[in-house]
Amino acid sequence: MRSFLFAVILGLCLGLAPKGALAQSMIRDAEIEAGLRNLLMPILEAAGLGQSIRVILLNDPQMNAFVRDARTIFITSGLMMALDEPAELQAVLAHEAAHIANGHLARRPENADTMSGASRLGLVAGLLAAGVTGDAGAGAGVAAGMASSAQRVFFSHTRAEEASADAAALRYLERAGVDPTAMARVLDRFAGQELLSTDRQDPYVRTHPLTRDRLRLVANFDGGTAPPPDSEAQYWFDRSKGKLAAFLNPPSWTFAQVGNDPSEIATMRRAVAYHRNSEGDAALRELERLLLNHPADPYYQELYAQVLFENRRYDAAIVAYERAIQMSADAGLILAGYGRALLAPDSPARNAEALAVLEDAFARERRNARLMRDLAMAYARDGQDGMAAWATAERAALEGDFETAALHARRATGLLPQGSSGWLRAQDVLRVAETKKND
Repeated sequence: MRSFLFAVILGLCLGLAPKGALAQSMIRDAEIEAGLRNLLMPILEAAGLGQSIRVILLNDPQMNAFVRDARTIFITSGLMMALDEPAELQAVLAHEAAHIANGHLARRPENADTMSGASRLGLVAGLLAAGVTGDAGAGAGVAAGMASSAQRVFFSHTRAEEASADAAALRYLERAGVDPTAMARVLDRFAGQELLSTDRQDPYVRTHPLTRDRLRLVANFDGGTAPPPDSEAQYWFDRSKGKLAAFLNPPSWTFAQVGNDPSEIATMRRAVAYHRNSEGDAALRELERLLLNHPADPYYQELYAQVLFENRRYDAAIVAYERAIQMSADAGLILAGYGRALLAPDSPARNAEALAVLEDAFARERRNARLMRDLAMAYARDGQDGMAAWATAERAALEGDFETAALHARRATGLLPQGSSGWLRAQDVLRVAETKKND
């Protein structure tokens, strides 16, 4: 089997590679994130929150969802895989959006200040990683992966906050035309867990205290006649969950699930299974059938490019990535994959093009340690040793390796013109790394 999905898929990255017990990887995939965004948008509109909030998936088999700041909702792969319908996922998103809209994050800095000693430092490491990138969600994987009391303090909500978030979420769902009873079905999955010891509870229960009053409020909500199922929401839910399942489970499991089903999503899942089974030609044939019927779909084009790339068909992969970028309005992750493909032949012309592409990708997408690795390589091939050192330092900081980050950031500040943008970035990394090293 090829390396684990989230190190290779579609130009995605491990936003935070495991570092002891403090790390938890993000699943960054353009197609899955597009599906989650489509499910989130009606909720945000109903809540009056604008369009800037994102959903990020964490690679964690346990069930949980949380917000760390006002721009990012995190859900675990375990929770997504446990949900049966789009309305259930939208109920979870509505609840977390309500925490943002209701201002429940305002007390989190106070909560962080109450943590003591080493417990607090682990969380701060994640928060500092976020500060390095300029993207508030970047360090959340570190913080979210903590199985300590400090993590539970920081991410937990009071019963009053939970009740108000439930009430708001039910209104959002009703306004968005989503069945509000889906929230009751979600909470039913966790009913009774508070009677278990904490080590047997899903994290969702530890951070979202359940009470009979909460369950009663949700069960008794009168949202009128349930709206008809939303075919578009169902499509994106099935597509996102289907792709995730195909990468998380053994290929044999996927083959057993989809068989010879000729439908769109089954074909995509079968292609993923073939690819993970090192049957590149079979995967490409499945994807070619998909592209024949969906020639303007950027995510199928991107998956096609990825399979080509990982089978060392670099020229064809480059062409496929170019097509995907032309089709996508939000191409940060696709650009990262394109830049990686351009680097592979290691020719002067391609290297120069790769550097420009990767810089564009970085401007759009900063939660990406693998992008930083590729960007460092591109700078090094271009003779920009100072910028290569900065990119390496930032990658190390994203991965929680602050000793390495400090080493390369110090080198970058010595090579780059004082006051330049690269020098300032290196200074930021160095400050964070030194703070962490001295703690």
